[in-house]
Amino acid sequence: MLSRLLSNDYPRSRVLAVILVLLFVALALTPFLIPGVKALNVAAKILVFFVLVASFDLLLGYTGIVSFAHTMFFGIGAYGVAIASTRMGPGWSALALGTVAALALSFVLALAIGLFSLRVRAIFFSMITLAFAAAFQTLASQLSDITGGEDGLTFKMPELLSPSYQFSETPLFGVSLDGRLLCYYLLFVLCIVLFLAMLRVVNSPFGRVLQAIRENEFRAEAIGYRVVVYRTVSSVLSALFATLAGAMLAIWLRYNGPDTTLSFEVMLDVLLIVVIGGMGTIYGAAIGSALFVVAQSYLQDLLRLASDAVAGLPWLAALLSPDRWLLWLGVLFVLSVYYFPSGVVGRLRELQLPRSARPRAARPAQTT
Repeated sequence: MLSRLLSNDYPRSRVLAVILVLLFVALALTPFLIPGVKALNVAAKILVFFVLVASFDLLLGYTGIVSFAHTMFFGIGAYGVAIASTRMGPGWSALALGTVAALALSFVLALAIGLFSLRVRAIFFSMITLAFAAAFQTLASQLSDITGGEDGLTFKMPELLSPSYQFSETPLFGVSLDGRLLCYYLLFVLCIVLFLAMLRVVNSPFGRVLQAIRENEFRAEAIGYRVVVYRTVSSVLSALFATLAGAMLAIWLRYNGPDTTLSFEVMLDVLLIVVIGGMGTIYGAAIGSALFVVAQSYLQDLLRLASDAVAGLPWLAALLSPDRWLLWLGVLFVLSVYYFPSGVVGRLRELQLPRSARPRAARPAQTT
């Protein structure tokens, strides 16, 4: 049963398997293990970024396509839910219609971009997608009557997902049983379902062809595969999964604006997470998302404690100031790339191999 669920794609590392199980348990029990609004927000963000990063890795890691328009589809999903809920009011029909409309728009845009742009060289395709993403962000900022402009849209969810809705007046293990708890577990279930769906895609015959195209597109085309068609289908599937991730974020935040889903900072975060977790593996999206979001959310708190602890050394306290959390986040990223060049998942899988089978770094040529 487990083999079918995971599409025969096991972690292939005991340490990785343990980490994934612990991550699953931690996310499943976060509301009870770490009560509080911040911890729940961090866990929900991990779930959303897990889906978003995995969908991007379907393009970058499995197909070898670098697209900067991924956050555009992320924003379309969030705006679909936001606009429908604003116009139709809180209700399940608004969520369904907004999500379906967003998926339809993403399908059309991804298909158009793929058919007309994937024939060019990789760098030119990346520039085209960057132009599309910038244009869509500008459009979302200017169409204030529809998107709310720079201020975005704030809306309400169905009553069952509202924090004010109480399922029981008696807390369970000290946790209030309200609509926000149900909303979190809705995201959790959606994340697991989409993860299994993407795992199935990459381990299907279609996914094997994508990996063959990534390794050598000329050879794949020579044996009869229509490279442009496979790349286009891959970009469409990736866009649809990213759209669903955007809808998940809008449902959780009950708000969406240009800076929330369409900013280039979100795209950079996705790129960093893919590199940290490991390209070409859906499991890397889970590990990378958890590490990055936790560091991004709690690094300032840790630096504040460290700065207070070394208050007697002004220069060290200034270096560990919470205001410099971006500097230390960058240092952590550089260290992760240096010690885990193939990502955390790739490195753990290499360590599981016999020493003779591990890839070796190329040595510089010696001169005499």
